[in-house]
Amino acid sequence: MSIPLAIVIPTYNERENIKLLVPRLFQLYPKAHIFVADDNSPDKTGDLVEKLGKKYPKLHLIRRQKKEGIGRAYIYAFKQILPLKPNLVVQMDADFSHDPLIIKDMLALSKKHQVVLGSRYITGISVINWALGRVLLSYFANVYVRRITGMKIMDSTGGFKCFHRKVLESINLDRIGSDGYSFQIEMNYAAWRLGFKIVETPIIFVDRQKGVSKMSRKIIFEALFKVLTLPLRRTLTYSNKANPIKKH
Repeated sequence: MSIPLAIVIPTYNERENIKLLVPRLFQLYPKAHIFVADDNSPDKTGDLVEKLGKKYPKLHLIRRQKKEGIGRAYIYAFKQILPLKPNLVVQMDADFSHDPLIIKDMLALSKKHQVVLGSRYITGISVINWALGRVLLSYFANVYVRRITGMKIMDSTGGFKCFHRKVLESINLDRIGSDGYSFQIEMNYAAWRLGFKIVETPIIFVDRQKGVSKMSRKIIFEALFKVLTLPLRRTLTYSNKANPIKKH
C-alpha cells in the first residue's frame, strides 16, 4: 500500500518549532506521513521527534549523523521515503515560514502538474520581516536564474514544493550536487529538463519567529555561481536509468 502524502522536513536545532508544527500538520492532513530529517541537532530535536512519535504513529525520524546542508538532508530523506511509494512528496521548512495551509492548494494543483512550487514572487513580492537588502538579493537572484537557465519560474530558490513520486524517481538524485539555494534551483532544473509540468502557487513567506536562520549571503552567491554550470549539463545527466522518463 502506498502513502497518499509524505511531508519531508529537514531540521537542525528546530526543537521549539517542530513541537508546534507536527500537531498542526496532522490536524490539517491526518492521512499524511511526516518525515523529519534531523542532522544530529545539538538541541535534541531528533529526541523530541522520537517522543512525539509515540503520540503520532505516522511521524518518522530520519536521524543523520552530522550537519551537511539542506540539500544532502533532502536527498537522503527522499531515498529513504521513495521505497514506501508515496503518491506525493511535500518538502517544507520547520520554522513556519511555509504556511501549512498552502499544502491544500498544492495538492489541488498536483492533479494537473507534477511539480508545484510555493512562490514568493508570482504575484509581486510576498515576503514579511526580511531586510530590504535580502529581499532584493533574493528577487534579482531569481531574475538571474531565469536568464541563465531559460526556466520561466518566478521563484526557483524557494523550498516549499510538492512533487509527484515519479518526478523524484525519474531524477538521478546522486547527480544533484548542490546545496542550499542552489539545491532548490537544481531540483527545479532537473524536473524541467526531464519534461515535467511545473506550476507556481502564491505564498506569503514569513521569516522565522524562533531559532536562527541557516541562510547566508555566502550560500546565495555560491548558488549564483552554480547556476552558470546548469546549462552545460545534458538532460541525460539527470535521468535515472532505473526509471526511464516517459511523456507526461
